[in-house]
Amino acid sequence: MKPVSSARGESRANIIEKTDGEILAIANPLWRDLVKSSNGGKYGEFAKNFSNSLALAIDQVVAGHQFANSELARNLSEDFDSLGVIRRGEHVTVLYRQRSTKKPGEWLGRLVLGHENGAIKIFGASIF
Repeated sequence: MKPVSSARGESRANIIEKTDGEILAIANPLWRDLVKSSNGGKYGEFAKNFSNSLALAIDQVVAGHQFANSELARNLSEDFDSLGVIRRGEHVTVLYRQRSTKKPGEWLGRLVLGHENGAIKIFGASIF
């Protein structure tokens, strides 16, 4: 892995150069936290690991409305499977098979990760 200098002058590996296993070790706990905070309707907890650009792009009123009114967003199962990792540019996308505790079927989850200010942050998260 080629080290890249962080904002604090520390050496870190570019996220796209990590193995799938290393990426999943980072991504799975972040996805699990998103599921828990979504189920609890806790937007502050949900957004705590967002990149600055994602946090600025999300309208908090719309997000709050989604938490209050989406049966899926409030009833995500903690039973999920990672389907794969895609590397593009300076970001990785982890795909998940997501289930609901109230609705039958499966959904596709997407988590986009990258570096910002020396830390791994969420640049995108969605369920289709």
